[in-house]
Amino acid sequence: MHVFFSGIGGTGIGPLALIAKQAGHEVSGSDAKDSDYIAYLGSKGIDNIKIGQSAEQIAQVHAAKPIDWFVYSSALPRDDPNHPELEFCQQAGIKATKRDDFLNQVIKDMGLKLITVAGTHGKTTTTAMAIWLFKQLGMPHSYSVGAKLSFGEMGQFEPGGEYFIYEADEFDRNFLSFYPEISLISGIDWDHPDIYPTREGYYEAFVEFIDQSNTTYLWHNDAEKLALSTSDSLKVLDDGDPQIGTQLKLPGHVNRLDAWLVAHALQPVLNQPLQRLIEKLNQFPGLSRRFEQLAPNLYTDYAHTPPKIRGALQLAQEVAGNNVVVVYEGLHNTRQHFIKDELANLFEGVKQLYVVPSYLAREDQDLELLTPEKILDLLSNSAKSHAQPAQINSELKQSIQKHLTEGDLVLCLSAGGAGSLDEWLRQKFSK
Repeated sequence: MHVFFSGIGGTGIGPLALIAKQAGHEVSGSDAKDSDYIAYLGSKGIDNIKIGQSAEQIAQVHAAKPIDWFVYSSALPRDDPNHPELEFCQQAGIKATKRDDFLNQVIKDMGLKLITVAGTHGKTTTTAMAIWLFKQLGMPHSYSVGAKLSFGEMGQFEPGGEYFIYEADEFDRNFLSFYPEISLISGIDWDHPDIYPTREGYYEAFVEFIDQSNTTYLWHNDAEKLALSTSDSLKVLDDGDPQIGTQLKLPGHVNRLDAWLVAHALQPVLNQPLQRLIEKLNQFPGLSRRFEQLAPNLYTDYAHTPPKIRGALQLAQEVAGNNVVVVYEGLHNTRQHFIKDELANLFEGVKQLYVVPSYLAREDQDLELLTPEKILDLLSNSAKSHAQPAQINSELKQSIQKHLTEGDLVLCLSAGGAGSLDEWLRQKFSK
Protein backbone atom coordinates (compact mmCIF):
# COMPACT_ATOMS: atom_id res chain seq x y z
CA MET A 1 0.00 0.00 0.00
CA HIS A 2 1.25 3.50 -0.86
CA VAL A 3 0.71 5.90 2.06
CA PHE A 4 1.28 9.64 1.68
CA PHE A 5 1.87 11.55 4.94
CA SER A 6 1.10 15.27 4.89
CA GLY A 7 3.10 17.23 7.47
CA ILE A 8 5.63 14.40 7.61
CA GLY A 9 8.15 16.59 9.42
CA GLY A 10 5.93 16.86 12.51
CA THR A 11 6.41 14.83 15.67
CA GLY A 12 2.95 13.26 15.34
CA ILE A 13 3.08 12.28 11.67
CA GLY A 14 6.78 11.49 11.22
CA PRO A 15 6.92 8.49 13.56
CA LEU A 16 3.87 6.97 11.84
CA ALA A 17 5.67 7.29 8.53
CA LEU A 18 8.59 5.32 9.99
CA ILE A 19 6.19 2.66 11.26
CA ALA A 20 4.49 2.39 7.86
CA LYS A 21 7.89 2.00 6.17
CA GLN A 22 8.97 -0.70 8.64
CA ALA A 23 5.64 -2.49 8.13
CA GLY A 24 6.40 -2.81 4.43
CA HIS A 25 4.35 0.03 2.93
CA GLU A 26 5.45 2.45 0.25
CA VAL A 27 5.83 5.84 1.98
CA SER A 28 5.89 9.38 0.59
CA GLY A 29 4.98 12.73 2.07
CA SER A 30 5.16 16.49 2.20
CA ASP A 31 5.82 19.33 4.58
CA ALA A 32 5.47 23.09 4.44
CA LYS A 33 9.13 23.60 5.44
CA ASP A 34 12.38 21.74 5.18
CA SER A 35 13.95 20.75 8.51
CA ASP A 36 16.53 18.55 10.17
CA TYR A 37 13.83 15.95 10.74
CA ILE A 38 13.09 15.75 7.01
CA ALA A 39 16.78 14.91 6.50
CA TYR A 40 16.52 12.35 9.32
CA LEU A 41 13.60 10.62 7.59
CA GLY A 42 15.59 10.61 4.37
CA SER A 43 18.41 8.76 6.13
CA LYS A 44 15.84 6.09 7.07
CA GLY A 45 14.83 5.50 3.46
CA ILE A 46 11.87 7.91 3.34
CA ASP A 47 13.20 10.24 0.66
CA ASN A 48 10.14 10.87 -1.51
CA ILE A 49 9.23 14.04 0.39
CA LYS A 50 7.98 17.24 -1.23
CA ILE A 51 8.68 20.61 0.41
CA GLY A 52 5.71 22.88 -0.13
CA GLN A 53 2.24 21.38 -0.13
CA SER A 54 0.65 21.95 -3.52
CA ALA A 55 -1.82 20.01 -5.62
CA GLU A 56 0.76 19.82 -8.42
CA GLN A 57 3.36 18.12 -6.22
CA ILE A 58 1.05 15.47 -4.80
CA ALA A 59 -0.32 14.88 -8.31
CA GLN A 60 3.22 14.09 -9.48
CA VAL A 61 3.65 11.57 -6.67
CA HIS A 62 0.27 10.00 -7.44
CA ALA A 63 1.07 9.77 -11.16
CA ALA A 64 4.36 7.98 -10.47
CA LYS A 65 2.68 5.45 -8.17
CA PRO A 66 -1.00 5.73 -7.15
CA ILE A 67 -1.54 6.82 -3.54
CA ASP A 68 -3.82 4.48 -1.59
CA TRP A 69 -4.09 6.45 1.67
CA PHE A 70 -3.54 10.14 2.44
CA VAL A 71 -2.78 10.66 6.15
CA TYR A 72 -2.85 14.13 7.69
CA SER A 73 -2.67 15.83 11.08
CA SER A 74 -5.58 17.57 12.80
CA ALA A 75 -3.93 20.91 12.16
CA LEU A 76 -4.18 20.60 8.35
CA PRO A 77 -7.92 21.16 7.81
CA ARG A 78 -8.05 23.58 10.75
CA ASP A 79 -5.35 25.78 9.22
CA ASP A 80 -6.81 25.53 5.72
CA PRO A 81 -10.21 23.83 5.08
CA ASN A 82 -9.42 24.08 1.36
CA HIS A 83 -5.94 22.62 1.63
CA PRO A 84 -4.75 21.81 -1.93
CA GLU A 85 -3.54 18.31 -1.05
CA LEU A 86 -6.80 17.43 0.63
CA GLU A 87 -8.82 18.80 -2.29
CA PHE A 88 -6.71 16.81 -4.75
CA CYS A 89 -7.32 13.58 -2.82
CA GLN A 90 -11.06 14.23 -2.67
CA GLN A 91 -11.17 14.82 -6.43
CA ALA A 92 -8.97 11.79 -7.17
CA GLY A 93 -10.96 9.49 -4.89
CA ILE A 94 -7.99 8.79 -2.61
CA LYS A 95 -8.79 7.66 0.94
CA ALA A 96 -7.96 10.59 3.25
CA THR A 97 -8.07 10.43 7.06
CA LYS A 98 -6.44 11.84 10.16
CA ARG A 99 -3.44 9.98 11.59
CA ASP A 100 -5.58 8.30 14.27
CA ASP A 101 -7.52 6.25 11.73
CA PHE A 102 -4.31 5.01 10.12
CA LEU A 103 -2.81 3.99 13.47
CA ASN A 104 -6.01 2.22 14.50
CA GLN A 105 -5.85 0.24 11.27
CA VAL A 106 -2.23 -0.79 11.98
CA ILE A 107 -3.20 -1.89 15.49
CA LYS A 108 -6.21 -3.83 14.20
CA ASP A 109 -4.32 -5.49 11.34
CA MET A 110 -1.53 -6.64 13.65
CA GLY A 111 -3.78 -7.65 16.56
CA LEU A 112 -1.90 -5.41 19.00
CA LYS A 113 -2.88 -4.22 22.47
CA LEU A 114 -2.59 -0.47 22.94
CA ILE A 115 -0.75 1.23 25.81
CA THR A 116 -1.36 4.98 25.67
CA VAL A 117 0.15 7.90 27.55
CA ALA A 118 -2.07 10.98 27.72
CA GLY A 119 -1.96 14.23 29.65
CA THR A 120 -1.45 17.95 29.33
CA HIS A 121 2.20 17.68 30.28
CA GLY A 122 4.78 14.93 30.69
CA LYS A 123 3.37 12.52 28.14
CA THR A 124 6.39 12.46 25.80
CA THR A 125 8.86 11.72 28.60
CA THR A 126 6.49 9.17 30.14
CA THR A 127 6.04 7.44 26.77
CA ALA A 128 9.80 7.35 26.25
CA MET A 129 10.29 5.83 29.71
CA ALA A 130 7.76 3.09 28.88
CA ILE A 131 9.63 2.33 25.65
CA TRP A 132 12.93 2.32 27.56
CA LEU A 133 11.62 -0.32 29.99
CA PHE A 134 10.38 -2.59 27.20
CA LYS A 135 13.75 -2.30 25.45
CA GLN A 136 15.78 -2.88 28.62
CA LEU A 137 13.81 -6.03 29.39
CA GLY A 138 13.99 -7.33 25.82
CA MET A 139 10.21 -7.27 25.31
CA PRO A 140 9.19 -7.00 21.61
CA HIS A 141 6.96 -3.99 21.05
CA SER A 142 5.95 -1.27 18.60
CA TYR A 143 5.60 2.41 19.43
CA SER A 144 5.25 6.03 18.39
CA VAL A 145 6.65 8.92 20.43
CA GLY A 146 6.90 12.64 19.76
CA ALA A 147 10.65 13.14 20.27
CA LYS A 148 13.97 11.72 19.09
CA LEU A 149 15.37 8.96 21.29
CA SER A 150 19.02 8.11 21.84
CA PHE A 151 18.02 4.45 22.22
CA GLY A 152 15.66 4.02 19.26
CA GLU A 153 13.69 5.60 16.45
CA MET A 154 10.72 7.92 17.01
CA GLY A 155 8.50 5.22 15.56
CA GLN A 156 9.04 1.47 15.46
CA PHE A 157 7.11 -1.51 14.19
CA GLU A 158 8.36 -4.84 15.53
CA PRO A 159 6.70 -8.07 14.36
CA GLY A 160 5.95 -10.50 17.15
CA GLY A 161 5.27 -7.90 19.81
CA GLU A 162 2.02 -7.88 21.75
CA TYR A 163 1.83 -4.18 22.62
CA PHE A 164 1.87 -0.83 20.84
CA ILE A 165 2.97 2.12 23.02
CA TYR A 166 1.53 5.44 21.89
CA GLU A 167 1.70 9.06 22.97
CA ALA A 168 -1.96 10.07 22.68
CA ASP A 169 -2.59 13.78 22.15
CA GLU A 170 -5.76 15.48 23.39
CA PHE A 171 -5.56 18.23 20.74
CA ASP A 172 -8.62 18.09 18.48
CA ARG A 173 -9.83 15.22 20.70
CA ASN A 174 -7.40 12.85 18.97
CA PHE A 175 -7.04 10.56 21.98
CA LEU A 176 -10.76 9.80 21.90
CA SER A 177 -10.18 7.77 18.73
CA PHE A 178 -8.55 4.99 20.79
CA TYR A 179 -9.65 2.21 23.14
CA PRO A 180 -6.48 1.34 25.08
CA GLU A 181 -5.73 -1.76 27.10
CA ILE A 182 -3.75 0.42 29.54
CA SER A 183 -3.67 4.21 29.83
CA LEU A 184 -1.25 6.35 31.80
CA ILE A 185 -2.22 9.96 32.49
CA SER A 186 0.84 12.00 33.33
CA GLY A 187 -0.83 15.22 34.42
CA ILE A 188 -3.92 17.31 33.68
CA ASP A 189 -4.19 21.09 33.38
CA TRP A 190 -6.62 22.91 31.13
CA ASP A 191 -5.08 23.54 27.70
CA HIS A 192 -6.10 24.01 24.03
CA PRO A 193 -8.89 26.53 24.68
CA ASP A 194 -9.54 26.63 20.91
CA ILE A 195 -10.72 23.01 21.19
CA TYR A 196 -12.01 23.03 24.78
CA PRO A 197 -13.50 26.47 25.55
CA THR A 198 -14.05 25.56 29.20
CA ARG A 199 -12.06 23.75 31.86
CA GLU A 200 -15.06 21.49 32.43
CA GLY A 201 -15.12 20.46 28.77
CA TYR A 202 -11.43 19.62 28.89
CA TYR A 203 -11.87 17.48 32.00
CA GLU A 204 -14.91 15.74 30.47
CA ALA A 205 -12.78 14.64 27.52
CA PHE A 206 -10.32 12.96 29.89
CA VAL A 207 -13.17 11.24 31.73
CA GLU A 208 -14.42 9.91 28.36
CA PHE A 209 -10.90 8.72 27.51
CA ILE A 210 -10.66 6.89 30.84
CA ASP A 211 -14.04 5.26 30.18
CA GLN A 212 -12.66 3.95 26.86
CA SER A 213 -9.60 2.43 28.57
CA ASN A 214 -9.62 -1.00 30.20
CA THR A 215 -7.25 0.15 32.96
CA THR A 216 -6.01 3.66 33.74
CA TYR A 217 -3.24 4.88 36.05
CA LEU A 218 -3.23 8.51 37.18
CA TRP A 219 -2.26 10.75 40.09
CA HIS A 220 -4.50 11.47 43.07
CA ASN A 221 -4.42 15.19 42.29
CA ASP A 222 -5.74 14.56 38.76
CA ALA A 223 -8.35 12.06 39.95
CA GLU A 224 -9.70 14.78 42.25
CA LYS A 225 -9.95 17.23 39.33
CA LEU A 226 -12.00 14.67 37.42
CA ALA A 227 -14.07 13.71 40.49
CA LEU A 228 -12.98 10.06 40.14
CA SER A 229 -11.93 7.54 42.75
CA THR A 230 -10.03 4.25 42.81
CA SER A 231 -11.73 1.22 41.26
CA ASP A 232 -10.75 -2.05 39.60
CA SER A 233 -10.17 -0.18 36.33
CA LEU A 234 -8.81 3.06 37.81
CA LYS A 235 -5.54 2.96 39.74
CA VAL A 236 -4.85 6.19 41.64
CA LEU A 237 -1.27 6.90 42.75
CA ASP A 238 -0.16 9.24 45.53
CA ASP A 239 2.03 12.01 44.07
CA GLY A 240 3.20 12.84 47.59
CA ASP A 241 4.60 9.35 48.29
CA PRO A 242 8.03 9.93 49.91
CA GLN A 243 9.39 6.80 48.19
CA ILE A 244 9.30 8.68 44.87
CA GLY A 245 12.15 10.87 46.05
CA THR A 246 14.11 8.16 47.84
CA GLN A 247 13.94 5.32 45.30
CA LEU A 248 14.20 7.31 42.07
CA LYS A 249 17.50 9.07 41.41
CA LEU A 250 16.63 10.85 38.17
CA PRO A 251 17.20 14.64 38.16
CA GLY A 252 14.00 16.69 38.29
CA HIS A 253 10.87 16.11 40.36
CA VAL A 254 8.66 15.83 37.25
CA ASN A 255 10.94 13.13 35.81
CA ARG A 256 10.75 11.16 39.05
CA LEU A 257 6.94 11.39 38.99
CA ASP A 258 6.83 10.18 35.37
CA ALA A 259 9.10 7.22 36.19
CA TRP A 260 7.02 6.24 39.24
CA LEU A 261 3.86 6.25 37.11
CA VAL A 262 5.49 4.08 34.43
CA ALA A 263 6.88 1.55 36.91
CA HIS A 264 3.49 0.96 38.54
CA ALA A 265 1.46 0.93 35.32
CA LEU A 266 3.75 -1.50 33.47
CA GLN A 267 4.55 -3.87 36.33
CA PRO A 268 1.56 -6.17 35.54
CA VAL A 269 2.52 -6.21 31.83
CA LEU A 270 6.24 -6.75 32.29
CA ASN A 271 5.75 -9.16 35.21
CA GLN A 272 8.87 -7.92 37.01
CA PRO A 273 9.45 -6.80 40.61
CA LEU A 274 8.77 -3.10 41.03
CA GLN A 275 12.27 -2.53 42.37
CA ARG A 276 13.85 -3.93 39.20
CA LEU A 277 11.77 -1.59 37.05
CA ILE A 278 12.82 1.37 39.20
CA GLU A 279 16.48 0.37 38.81
CA LYS A 280 16.06 0.33 35.03
CA LEU A 281 14.27 3.70 35.07
CA ASN A 282 17.09 5.22 37.12
CA GLN A 283 19.27 4.56 34.06
CA PHE A 284 16.88 6.38 31.68
CA PRO A 285 19.08 8.53 29.39
CA GLY A 286 16.54 11.25 28.63
CA LEU A 287 15.30 12.34 25.21
CA SER A 288 15.50 15.10 22.67
CA ARG A 289 14.24 18.56 23.67
CA ARG A 290 13.51 17.56 27.27
CA PHE A 291 16.31 19.26 29.24
CA GLU A 292 18.59 18.14 26.41
CA GLN A 293 22.17 19.34 26.67
CA LEU A 294 23.40 20.89 23.41
CA ALA A 295 26.71 22.14 24.81
CA PRO A 296 28.24 22.38 28.32
CA ASN A 297 25.65 24.19 30.50
CA LEU A 298 23.34 24.89 27.51
CA TYR A 299 19.99 23.08 27.51
CA THR A 300 16.91 23.07 25.27
CA ASP A 301 13.48 22.11 26.56
CA TYR A 302 10.04 21.89 24.96
CA ALA A 303 8.24 23.08 28.12
CA HIS A 304 5.42 25.36 26.95
CA THR A 305 2.65 25.12 29.56
CA PRO A 306 3.07 26.64 33.05
CA PRO A 307 3.35 23.27 34.87
CA LYS A 308 6.01 22.04 32.42
CA ILE A 309 7.89 25.35 32.63
CA ARG A 310 7.89 25.11 36.42
CA GLY A 311 9.14 21.53 36.14
CA ALA A 312 11.96 22.51 33.76
CA LEU A 313 12.97 25.39 36.02
CA GLN A 314 12.97 23.13 39.09
CA LEU A 315 15.23 20.67 37.28
CA ALA A 316 17.60 23.46 36.15
CA GLN A 317 17.79 24.91 39.66
CA GLU A 318 18.35 21.44 41.09
CA VAL A 319 21.44 21.31 38.87
CA ALA A 320 22.67 24.93 39.01
CA GLY A 321 21.06 26.60 42.02
CA ASN A 322 20.53 30.33 41.47
CA ASN A 323 22.69 30.50 38.34
CA VAL A 324 19.90 29.76 35.84
CA VAL A 325 19.41 31.97 32.76
CA VAL A 326 16.30 31.44 30.61
CA VAL A 327 15.64 32.17 26.94
CA TYR A 328 11.87 31.94 26.42
CA GLU A 329 10.17 31.29 23.08
CA GLY A 330 6.43 30.91 23.58
CA LEU A 331 4.65 28.20 21.61
CA HIS A 332 1.76 29.93 19.78
CA ASN A 333 0.56 33.48 20.31
CA THR A 334 -2.86 32.02 21.14
CA ARG A 335 -1.37 30.09 24.06
CA GLN A 336 0.47 33.17 25.35
CA HIS A 337 -2.89 34.92 25.69
CA PHE A 338 -4.30 31.84 27.43
CA ILE A 339 -1.47 31.63 30.01
CA LYS A 340 -0.66 35.33 30.37
CA ASP A 341 -1.84 35.53 33.98
CA GLU A 342 0.48 32.68 34.95
CA LEU A 343 3.39 34.13 32.95
CA ALA A 344 3.54 37.01 35.43
CA ASN A 345 5.35 35.04 38.12
CA LEU A 346 6.85 32.05 36.30
CA PHE A 347 10.32 33.52 35.90
CA GLU A 348 10.78 35.39 39.17
CA GLY A 349 13.40 32.94 40.46
CA VAL A 350 15.80 33.01 37.49
CA LYS A 351 19.00 35.05 37.21
CA GLN A 352 18.26 36.51 33.77
CA LEU A 353 15.40 36.16 31.28
CA TYR A 354 15.47 36.79 27.54
CA VAL A 355 12.10 36.77 25.72
CA VAL A 356 12.23 36.13 21.98
CA PRO A 357 9.28 36.21 19.53
CA SER A 358 6.77 33.40 19.98
CA TYR A 359 6.68 30.52 17.50
CA LEU A 360 3.53 31.03 15.44
CA ALA A 361 1.23 28.22 14.24
CA ARG A 362 -2.54 27.53 14.37
CA GLU A 363 -3.13 31.12 15.51
CA ASP A 364 -6.33 32.99 16.29
CA GLN A 365 -5.94 35.95 13.95
CA ASP A 366 -8.30 38.06 16.06
CA LEU A 367 -5.84 38.09 18.96
CA GLU A 368 -3.24 40.82 19.35
CA LEU A 369 0.30 39.61 18.63
CA LEU A 370 2.16 39.52 21.93
CA THR A 371 5.66 40.67 21.02
CA PRO A 372 8.57 40.12 23.43
CA GLU A 373 8.05 43.66 24.72
CA LYS A 374 4.35 43.03 25.36
CA ILE A 375 5.09 39.73 27.12
CA LEU A 376 7.54 41.58 29.36
CA ASP A 377 4.73 44.00 30.26
CA LEU A 378 2.77 41.01 31.60
CA LEU A 379 5.51 40.06 34.07
CA SER A 380 5.60 41.01 37.72
CA ASN A 381 7.95 43.83 38.74
CA SER A 382 10.24 41.24 40.32
CA ALA A 383 10.53 39.29 37.04
CA LYS A 384 10.91 42.46 34.95
CA SER A 385 13.95 43.48 36.97
CA HIS A 386 16.06 40.77 35.32
CA ALA A 387 14.28 40.42 31.94
CA GLN A 388 14.76 41.87 28.48
CA PRO A 389 13.38 41.38 24.95
CA ALA A 390 15.60 39.70 22.37
CA GLN A 391 15.69 38.45 18.81
CA ILE A 392 17.11 35.16 17.55
CA ASN A 393 20.29 36.66 16.11
CA SER A 394 24.04 37.12 16.64
CA GLU A 395 23.47 39.40 19.62
CA LEU A 396 21.53 36.66 21.42
CA LYS A 397 24.29 34.19 20.57
CA GLN A 398 26.86 36.50 22.17
CA SER A 399 24.71 36.89 25.29
CA ILE A 400 24.27 33.13 25.65
CA GLN A 401 27.99 32.56 25.15
CA LYS A 402 28.80 35.19 27.80
CA HIS A 403 26.56 33.46 30.35
CA LEU A 404 28.09 30.08 29.55
CA THR A 405 31.59 31.50 29.97
CA GLU A 406 30.60 32.90 33.37
CA GLY A 407 29.39 29.45 34.48
CA ASP A 408 25.64 30.01 34.27
CA LEU A 409 23.23 27.29 33.15
CA VAL A 410 21.28 28.57 30.12
CA LEU A 411 17.87 26.94 29.73
CA CYS A 412 16.16 27.62 26.39
CA LEU A 413 12.42 27.02 26.43
CA SER A 414 11.72 26.49 22.75
CA ALA A 415 8.82 25.45 20.56
CA GLY A 416 10.96 23.34 18.22
CA GLY A 417 10.46 22.82 14.52
CA ALA A 418 11.66 24.63 11.41
CA GLY A 419 12.67 28.22 12.10
CA SER A 420 12.42 27.85 15.87
CA LEU A 421 14.82 28.80 18.64
CA ASP A 422 15.60 25.10 19.08
CA GLU A 423 16.70 24.68 15.46
CA TRP A 424 18.81 27.88 15.65
CA LEU A 425 20.52 26.67 18.83
CA ARG A 426 21.46 23.38 17.17
CA GLN A 427 22.95 25.24 14.22
CA LYS A 428 24.92 27.70 16.36
CA PHE A 429 25.96 25.67 19.41
CA SER A 430 25.51 21.92 18.91
CA LYS A 431 28.56 19.97 17.79
